[in-house]
Amino acid sequence: MAGLNQLLGDFILILPVLVFSMVAHEYAHGAAALRQGDDTAYMLGRLTLNPLPHIDPVQSILIPGIMFFATSGRFVFGGAKPVPVNTRKFRNFRRGDLIVSSAGIITNAVLVPVFAVLFILLHYLGGVTTSVAPLETAQRMMMWGIYLNLLLAVFNAIPVPPLDGSKLLYHALPAPIGARFRSLDRLGPAPIILLLLFFSPVLQVLLAPVGLGYRAMAGMLAPFAVGPSWNALG
Repeated sequence: MAGLNQLLGDFILILPVLVFSMVAHEYAHGAAALRQGDDTAYMLGRLTLNPLPHIDPVQSILIPGIMFFATSGRFVFGGAKPVPVNTRKFRNFRRGDLIVSSAGIITNAVLVPVFAVLFILLHYLGGVTTSVAPLETAQRMMMWGIYLNLLLAVFNAIPVPPLDGSKLLYHALPAPIGARFRSLDRLGPAPIILLLLFFSPVLQVLLAPVGLGYRAMAGMLAPFAVGPSWNALG
């Protein structure tokens, strides 16, 4: 029971980091779309960092919870409601589509060093306080922030519809092939589910940069740890 209580406590700490990272990803799509001439997300109230309009109970809470507890706290992942984008409103379709499709990936990538800086600041805060436990917990949250944003950035860059990477690949393909490829968006999440269920070795290769990047960041941040259990995935 103590193990379950510990996992529950960890999940309660990690969930806000995951939700923030997913919301930032979707907000970036909406903000980029508005700059390209599409006000759809803005008019629907989705151009906000308030998590409530973005959260999907299944994708944002239930699935992450199942993954976290099923792996004893070693892995968690989820998603938010996709921000609606009307590409016909873009002033320049190709340019707008490339910018909007890459905005979420870039945002998650930028959040990785942001969480790293916060981790270091917590180290220096430890020099002016005798209460180490809260700082150690906060550093664990920052490490999860690094891991989750690496995962979100890399996963969404996979060129499988309807992920962002598929839209970027579309523009690199010859027009007839690209049109057929983009039409796969109508299948919804089915291609992703097939990838998860039947092509897990391929997925592991595609997600390899996540583990490599996380270990590199963990190595760089190790001297700034305030306690022995700072490594969220260790």
